[in-house]
Amino acid sequence: MYFSDDGKLRKGENAMNILDVIKDRRSARAFKPDSISRQIITEIIELTINAPSANNFQPWEFIVVTDKEKERLSRTLIKAYHEKQLSCSSGAVKPLPEAIRQRGIQTQESLKAYAERIGVSLDNFVNEGSCNFYGAPVAIIICLDDSFSTRQMIDVGTVVGYLVLIAHDLGLATCPIGLIADYADEIKDLLNIPENKKVVIGVALGYPDLENPMNQFRSSRTDLRELVRWI
Repeated sequence: MYFSDDGKLRKGENAMNILDVIKDRRSARAFKPDSISRQIITEIIELTINAPSANNFQPWEFIVVTDKEKERLSRTLIKAYHEKQLSCSSGAVKPLPEAIRQRGIQTQESLKAYAERIGVSLDNFVNEGSCNFYGAPVAIIICLDDSFSTRQMIDVGTVVGYLVLIAHDLGLATCPIGLIADYADEIKDLLNIPENKKVVIGVALGYPDLENPMNQFRSSRTDLRELVRWI
């Protein structure tokens, strides 16, 4: 997909099919500072909201933060992180099954090697990087009205899946960032988000810095036999 001279979204000869997009897409953890036009962001979200939702509630709400406000948001979150020290974690409410815990450990160990190549500790890189949206020029905050139960979190997860795949098809990179939900108060105050809205997740959006070693990392996938039970 690409934008033509008339500003319309077109499908080029070399456009990826959906299966290729799913296989090729990965999270970026380093972005170029290049800005993205409002038109492109709007096109991405217009396609994204085709995601299915229970009863067609379409419960998601997007707050797009760019330019100076994005910089201010990053400064606010990094300051809050240094004050509160709330870090990225599994969010589990009880000990994880060992197989799942090992997946996380293996991913962290693999990612650590890339962080060492740029001379930073993985913890600092991930936590401060999350608060800075890894330098992306656009931060998309996704909210949910507090009248909904946790069931609608599934709908939000679905819409995030659409968003990251559509962005990838348009040549942009993304990284879903859950840590920001721990700093919901600071985000609501800065962005004037009503109290009855839950900050669920953020998504960093921009052009990937392909020269940065962190973007060479690709997480592995578990053998299907561990995940599927046939009856």
